[in-house]
Amino acid sequence: MMLEQKATDFLNVLSSKEPTPGGGGASAAVGAFAAALGMMVTNLTVGKKKYADVEEEIIGIRSQLEELKERLIFLTDKDAEAFEPLAKAYSMPKGTPEEIERKEEVMESALYEASMVPLEIVRTVFEVFGLLKVLEKKGSRLAVSDVGVAVLFARAALEGASLNIYINTKLMKNRERAEKLNRESDDLIAQGRKLQEEIYAGVLDKIR
Repeated sequence: MMLEQKATDFLNVLSSKEPTPGGGGASAAVGAFAAALGMMVTNLTVGKKKYADVEEEIIGIRSQLEELKERLIFLTDKDAEAFEPLAKAYSMPKGTPEEIERKEEVMESALYEASMVPLEIVRTVFEVFGLLKVLEKKGSRLAVSDVGVAVLFARAALEGASLNIYINTKLMKNRERAEKLNRESDDLIAQGRKLQEEIYAGVLDKIR
């Protein structure tokens, strides 16, 4: 898995001319960092007498964030895998009407699959927002700034992954299916932005 490499190795590949990992994989990785920062806050909260009354809830959040982090690590690789069929489809011959028709069919399928992985990244990162909102309210005050960093990462991951949806749906012939994907992404982004602003404002209120 790409995130099992040294961070410097991952960044070196990301900065190279290789097509993957690209923006989608990087967004998933940033989302995993957001979840990991949230986990750090839970670990700095659990076991403290001051937060004993919310400890059980915080432990549950830690478990959920762990699952989301692992899913995003998986999606970092999955995004690269989804790009391969699309890259092959672009290079298919189109010298005859039959070849053109076949290429269009393969392209449509590949574009859809290449859209679904970043949509899954968007869906997964969106779940992180709700957990960070609880941590901003109930987590350790000493680590609340890390909640702020996490939610900024989460927003970057959410909106970054969405760009990989839109660039693919724009080329899809099935406009009904394309617009359905766009609408779901648009809705999650709108909700995510609202949550990010609320959480970040709460963090600033506590530290300034």
